[in-house]
Amino acid sequence: MSNMFTWETDADGILTLTMDDPNAPVNTMNTTFQEALTETTKKVQDAVAAGEVKAIILTSAKKTFFAGGDIKSMIKATPADAAELTRTIDGMKANLRTLETLGVPFVAAMNGTALGGGLEVALAAHHRIAADTKGAKFGLPEVTLGLLPGGGGITRTVRMLGLQDALMKVLTTGRQFSAEAAQEAGLIDEVVPADQLLDAARAWIASEPEASQPWDRKGYRMPGGTPSTPALAQFLPSFPANVTKQIKGAPMPAPKAILKAAVEGAQLKRVEDATAVETRYFVDLVTGPTAKNMMQAFFFDLQFINGGGSRPKQEDGSDFERTQFKKLGMVGAGMMGAGIAYVAAKAGMEVVLKDIKMEAAEKGKSYSEGLEAKALKRGKTTEEKSKALLDRIKPSVDYSDLADCDIVIEAVFENTELKHKVWAEIEAAVPETCVLGSNTSTLPITGLAEGVKRAGDFIGIHFFSPVDKMPLVELISGEKTDKATLAKALDFTAQIRKTPIVVNDSRGFYTSRVIGFFLNEAMRMLVEGIDPAVIEAAGRQAGYPAPPLQLQDELNLKLARKIGAETKAAQEAAGESVDDGGVTGLVDKMLDEYDRPGKLEGKGFYEYDENGRRTGLWRGLWDQLGAGTVAVPDAETTTSGSGLATAGSGGRPQQGKQEGPKLIDLIERMLFAEALETQKCLDEGVLTSDADANIGSIMGIGFPAWTGGTRQYIKNYARPAEAELPEGKVADTDGGDYPTTGVAGFVVRAEELAAKYGERFTPVDSLRN
Repeated sequence: MSNMFTWETDADGILTLTMDDPNAPVNTMNTTFQEALTETTKKVQDAVAAGEVKAIILTSAKKTFFAGGDIKSMIKATPADAAELTRTIDGMKANLRTLETLGVPFVAAMNGTALGGGLEVALAAHHRIAADTKGAKFGLPEVTLGLLPGGGGITRTVRMLGLQDALMKVLTTGRQFSAEAAQEAGLIDEVVPADQLLDAARAWIASEPEASQPWDRKGYRMPGGTPSTPALAQFLPSFPANVTKQIKGAPMPAPKAILKAAVEGAQLKRVEDATAVETRYFVDLVTGPTAKNMMQAFFFDLQFINGGGSRPKQEDGSDFERTQFKKLGMVGAGMMGAGIAYVAAKAGMEVVLKDIKMEAAEKGKSYSEGLEAKALKRGKTTEEKSKALLDRIKPSVDYSDLADCDIVIEAVFENTELKHKVWAEIEAAVPETCVLGSNTSTLPITGLAEGVKRAGDFIGIHFFSPVDKMPLVELISGEKTDKATLAKALDFTAQIRKTPIVVNDSRGFYTSRVIGFFLNEAMRMLVEGIDPAVIEAAGRQAGYPAPPLQLQDELNLKLARKIGAETKAAQEAAGESVDDGGVTGLVDKMLDEYDRPGKLEGKGFYEYDENGRRTGLWRGLWDQLGAGTVAVPDAETTTSGSGLATAGSGGRPQQGKQEGPKLIDLIERMLFAEALETQKCLDEGVLTSDADANIGSIMGIGFPAWTGGTRQYIKNYARPAEAELPEGKVADTDGGDYPTTGVAGFVVRAEELAAKYGERFTPVDSLRN
């Protein structure tokens, strides 16, 4: 008998099965679990038949109940493994179904987190009780890894909650619930103090000796009806539209597969038949490229980063001592400074929010006051906690208030001379042990460090806006930054609950440098005559959270011009030729002739109403700038929920228009522009790990999540079907020798784009080799 399940029966015939994988810190659906489940299920079945077991409690000896699927195994799955995977998964589900239908009460006593497969195991029980444990999470987040719940989760949530609630509140959102929220959603039946968990399970068993699942009882009706129920059938056509709106047209197969599995399974009476449908879709996803990309990024890469993979070691190989920060000096109370002050105060730090005028400093604090007011209104905090947080933020105009800070961050205007002046004043006020951080998005840290006496203690700490929502922080080591300073900066980001990536110094560092290539490529397309509505549609279908012209409006063209001029000067100084494809001229016209800098001023590539909401693309893009002269024959643009204008061709060929590229070329020009520049960052040593590249690109600058990030996109590239092969070429996946996948496929496709659109797409030697 495997010791994955500890077996204990009491005098009342209640069997407590305690899961405790001897080879892992958490319980997962690995081989150990599956083999032990088969063995244990047979033993339980025999014991129930013999009258020795009259009820079952399933719990865990780990800190968590069950962590979910075995991702280390799943990421290796290939289409060749499909048949074996199907047998294994259906076998596991058959065991859970046996426990569910033994005719005795079956309770899941969840002592901690139960996500994914962990919750699916619990859903097979007749009653679910969760311990009121701090930080415990419950849900089915598989969609965030490019998968679907393949352990019965779709089948059972649909039967518990009804098709609409299961899909829109649980399955397609991937939401992770607290115990209280999970109970409210209907996933959990009770929440009790941890020391009462097993007693509560026994009490429920005593009250429900004939327990079974609702769907196994005579007369069961699915909440809201089945797809054939007239009341529900009229809403079914809106489900695909809702999913498409949720993923914004991105090539994300998981939400669509979840919808199909849920609807098809809901039409089948037998649970076994519905779970078989679920398995088929799961196997298709887990053996495909998108799930591999997302598992790599959101499990392995995040684990590397949050586990301290980039934290430096001392010369002798030992770890630097961890630093706990008590007081932040925040110099500059604008939008960024105000946001940094808030997240630091929320993490328990005292904050001095310093600006030139007290009015500006107090306005910076008012940002935190506004956020806390919203949190109070939504019941996310209490009056006492909110007051304590706000009391930790002290507006100031006096540098002497920084005298006892252990870290200071500067967030003044992006100007090297100004920053040098401010840093001279900061250094005169702070203790010599204070970490010195600059929140700059583009200015090289080594150059800024020239204005600092303690260059070894100086580091770039680049936040993203809005700071309270954006999870990423980019840490930039200058040429003189000490390893100890980097270690402290990593400790600071962990303390404020942000995900850090570590890069070396460069103009624009990693994130700002790479996103510029995405935005410039879109503006090149506009100059080329591509319809702006089609450009935005291409951005959405590529999977970007915001299409490029919309994003450029939010970042402002004034900033684009400033960065562009600095980059051009640096390139020319290095002897490089510069061909911007007409982008500089476009930006100059938008600013100088038409005064359309962006959203902040209420006019940019888009029009805005008095509340700052987009009302559509600016008509002048067609009438004044001549956009839309090139047709993209296979483009489809829509206005649903996006605020996109369809003036001009809308992407459809019209008489007199020049025949242009296919939509897939526009999509891949955006993706390749960022991926190729990422490779250059690796070659130059700006980036030192794929994990930093992937997580930085997704969390920092919105590279499409389905790709797994810029480096993963290259490594696991899969040529889209729409990108037709050159005449006479046969794909390697079809028995030919023309690469269409992986790095080789990426290189070949890059060469095709270079031949069509310019040498900027020429793959670097490090990819060819």
